[in-house]
Amino acid sequence: MKVVILAGGLGSRLSEETQLKPKPLVEIGERPILWHIMKIYASYGLNDFIICLGYKGSMIKRYFLDYFEHSADITVDLSNNSVQFHRRPEESWRVTLVETGADTQTGGRIKHIGSYLDGDEHFCMTYGDAVTDLNIAELIAFHRRNGRLATVTAVRPMGRFGAIRVAGTAVDDFEEKPIGDGGWINGGFFVLSPRVLDEIADETSIWEREPMAALTRRQQLSAYCHDGFWHCMDTQRDKKVLEDLWARPSPPWRVWAR
Repeated sequence: MKVVILAGGLGSRLSEETQLKPKPLVEIGERPILWHIMKIYASYGLNDFIICLGYKGSMIKRYFLDYFEHSADITVDLSNNSVQFHRRPEESWRVTLVETGADTQTGGRIKHIGSYLDGDEHFCMTYGDAVTDLNIAELIAFHRRNGRLATVTAVRPMGRFGAIRVAGTAVDDFEEKPIGDGGWINGGFFVLSPRVLDEIADETSIWEREPMAALTRRQQLSAYCHDGFWHCMDTQRDKKVLEDLWARPSPPWRVWAR
């Protein structure tokens, strides 16, 4: 099963970083968040990726073109201008990098990569800016059991502010970062049939609007509710939260190390 990652947006709310690089290359613990996302999928045996490029896409291409050199141990012999590679990178990824247009919307990016999919085989799709401890194998099994064209992972985001419970005039309880208001949101991490591309009109189509609405009307969109960890890197504050979590002994999304 292939994994499609949307990596072409501007990331304007993280402009301190994205003025210089595309959002998926913004680093968490000296590794791009794109690497973290791919490691999550690869831990479930999904190693065939299609990355939809747009804003500063050439930088993502260069990252993968140089990946071997940056990850391996090397000996450089200046006497004969040779390079010997020793330890190979542990990743066995196959990465297809597709130019989907700087101004293309999310739906248009998905439609653009139709020719790279494997016939009628369903595929995973997510955004290049969120990490999770979601069990991808269970998500795929859920999608197959329900038999619909699309499955979206529904998540409860972390609260932006601390929550205080008051009894009379005294604070009864305080939670630093509670789960949000109880509602579910689109957390990405989709499983899709290639037939969903028929719902996408053109490059101006926003996947989260008419295509998903059309699938909902036809009762072809399932929701897999994930109560575990999920966090999107949308702002500099989000990046700091993820950096702090990564510095701990067991970051919640580092499922490949368990």
